[in-house]
Amino acid sequence: MFGLFKKKSKVEKLEVKYKKLLEEAHKLSTTNRSKSDDKMFEANEVLKEIDQIKKS
Repeated sequence: MFGLFKKKSKVEKLEVKYKKLLEEAHKLSTTNRSKSDDKMFEANEVLKEIDQIKKS
């Protein structure tokens, strides 16, 4: 209850964005493969950014 108003860190925000992009890519994979590939590329870029933040 006390963590209700706690702000998310940058890594937590990026992890949420990464998960959202993966879900969108999965949904698009059945209808539009090229858009799905674009979403996967975006998700991988976000994952690289998360890794860079965690390393430093």
